[in-house]
Amino acid sequence: MITFAGVRFSYGERQVLRGVSFTIGAGEKVAMLGGSGEGKTTILRLILGLLKPDSGKVLIGGKDITDKTEEQLREVRMKFSIVFQEGALFDSLNVKENVVFCLREYTKMSEEEIDRKARELLRTVGVEQALNLMPDELSGGMHRRVAIARSLAACDPVMFLYDEPTSGLDPLSADNICRLINELSQGGKGLIIVTHKIYDAMRVAERFMFLKEGRLIFDGDRESLMRSDIPEIQGFLSELTIRP
Repeated sequence: MITFAGVRFSYGERQVLRGVSFTIGAGEKVAMLGGSGEGKTTILRLILGLLKPDSGKVLIGGKDITDKTEEQLREVRMKFSIVFQEGALFDSLNVKENVVFCLREYTKMSEEEIDRKARELLRTVGVEQALNLMPDELSGGMHRRVAIARSLAACDPVMFLYDEPTSGLDPLSADNICRLINELSQGGKGLIIVTHKIYDAMRVAERFMFLKEGRLIFDGDRESLMRSDIPEIQGFLSELTIRP
């Protein structure tokens, strides 16, 4: 479903990706690991066409999206449900209005249908009781759940994209988000989770990629990851020995 072919990308003079290549199938569950600033979130933005590579190709469903217009990219983005770090809810809108924002903008659903859809989605992520709360009244875990509900309202995704979905959460809330991620990906839907938490990656992923200095230095399954002698990966795996 997703193919990167020799992708290079820079922010100004800082080169973030240096010829990254991989293919991810629609039903795969993939964790992208690496330190801060290694290009993990950049890869998600390239998948959605929010950024364009300096060179190389990004293909979605076998089609190069590099030169697609915004209108053409909308069809591509409908294949994905994206939850960016911190959830990025609109502070001035309550939970319901955040969830149904895209429905109001892009559909002709009645108010009754919109209300029913909002309740259904919030029930799916376990926070229907927060329907009328404002974002600043939510706990960190509830905030992420609402962000996931809003992403589901926009489309019926083929694949879920998560950018640090458990960042800043306490262990219990992080475990609940991982459980929800697993529930939503049942039925053959894939996911890509960007994280620096190896424990959470192990909870939801079956394939693991590791980025360092703009290059993919590891791409393999759980067993291969655990056996890896790459120092950076061993550093990440040390979290497993201290996590209860």
